[in-house]
Amino acid sequence: MSEGKTEKTSSEKTARRRKDRAAEIADTFEWLITAFILAFVFRAFVMEAFRIPTGSMADTLKGAHFRLRCRQCGYKYDYGFVPGKYGFHEDYVPRSGHLKSYRTRCPSCGNYQPVGGTMPVANGDRILVLKCIYQFFEPKRWDVIVFKNPPEPEVNYIKRLVGLPGETVQIIDGDVYIDGQISRKPPKVQNELWTPVYDNDYQPVDRSVPTFNHHRWQQPFRADPSSKWKIDEDRPTLFRLDSSADQINTMTYDTKIGNDFRATYAYDSVDEYGYMPFCSDLMVRFYCRPTEAQGGIGIALSKYHTNYEAWVDFTGEMVIKIKERNGQITELRRKSIEPPAMNKSTLVKFTNVDHQLIFQFGDEKFTWDLRSLPEAVGRIRADIPPRVEIFGSGKLTLSHVAIFRDIHYTAAKYANGPKNGRATKDKPFTLGEDEFFVLGDNSPNSEDGRWWTRQGLANKGLSPYRVGIVPRDYLVGKALFVYWPSGFRPFAEFPFGIIPNVGRMRFIYGGSNENL
Repeated sequence: MSEGKTEKTSSEKTARRRKDRAAEIADTFEWLITAFILAFVFRAFVMEAFRIPTGSMADTLKGAHFRLRCRQCGYKYDYGFVPGKYGFHEDYVPRSGHLKSYRTRCPSCGNYQPVGGTMPVANGDRILVLKCIYQFFEPKRWDVIVFKNPPEPEVNYIKRLVGLPGETVQIIDGDVYIDGQISRKPPKVQNELWTPVYDNDYQPVDRSVPTFNHHRWQQPFRADPSSKWKIDEDRPTLFRLDSSADQINTMTYDTKIGNDFRATYAYDSVDEYGYMPFCSDLMVRFYCRPTEAQGGIGIALSKYHTNYEAWVDFTGEMVIKIKERNGQITELRRKSIEPPAMNKSTLVKFTNVDHQLIFQFGDEKFTWDLRSLPEAVGRIRADIPPRVEIFGSGKLTLSHVAIFRDIHYTAAKYANGPKNGRATKDKPFTLGEDEFFVLGDNSPNSEDGRWWTRQGLANKGLSPYRVGIVPRDYLVGKALFVYWPSGFRPFAEFPFGIIPNVGRMRFIYGGSNENL
């Protein structure tokens, strides 16, 4: 082969390599541009990440907050970080350092944490929002939605959707009524909204200090004088009963000792606790382990002047009864079941929520509809606190005893103050076409449709949107998943929470057609 031909072949190979390299670079840039466009389109039209800025949806979704653990009983809870208290502008979150803590109260044992000391601030939850879903599907009540704040469309808000176009919304004694009928929450939403009142598994280490609701701690479940309920001396989280099968023994939760049933939030300031309204939608849960086939266990919950009793007989009967103020007792429902196994713990749960009684014993569960009109359960008396009783007979042991309350939407701006918002019992709020009504889960600390005072801005040439509503045009999407629930910092001064809080990653539940 001649030298000229060799040089020509070599130069052709070099040129070909350069051409291939250029093509590879062009392909890479093409893929990058395509990926960028797809990511942009995905973010704009399919799904976008948002950070929760405030505590208006706590505890469902948290803004910047302090992570706390009760120094007496060890119960974990969160307290909202309010930038204004520290002289910061709204939506500011310090990236490092510690800030002074404010006085809080344990939502279980009632211990007021001492003021003083400093602690780091955890970032708000970061969530994924499914955008454009409402272009194809109608929004459902109880969805958690992101929308543009009507008076300031450049700002995104997140609340829970409670009112749909054409409906009349009212908040009556903490519940949402639509067109005069109570609106019941879907099961998964309801489970997210239970708030602890007392959990017997968390026992204080020093009961002598006067910091438990301003007194020394005592067991808030008080046995009647003739009752044979006893607290296990070796395991104080257990209640034991040793009586005859025909003797009913009662113990009552004493709100003068333990946390009461007011609609308080551990996430919020304690200053207004004493002024909050009572919440009478409650759930009692425990595990029962009978040791003899004779006897039974029951729970009583009161609302206004009416007492509801759920009882399971160990011979194989479940029953719900109602006891009126005049002493009249009416059996509502009875069901035969398999007798429980001896020396085996079985879940017992009784709930009075949204005008519905739900009684569960192990895998057996039945409900009773108390009807949906506002006064179907009696004349509304929001000034009367509810009562909780546990009663039983025979030989048995109770464990994991706990009381929870439902979310309670407040009608007044300041706890039980005289200034009511819109959509109350006396001021029903009717929605027009393409109008929606929203509330925050942290009801006493949420600026939502009840309190807005400015009209919504509309496109040029169109009339402003009505005060208090979210227009369909301003719906951004549905909150879907908490993908980064305020991670942990590897050390206090590190600016970011880079360690994922995997246990708190979760779906955000909304409307469904399921029943409790």
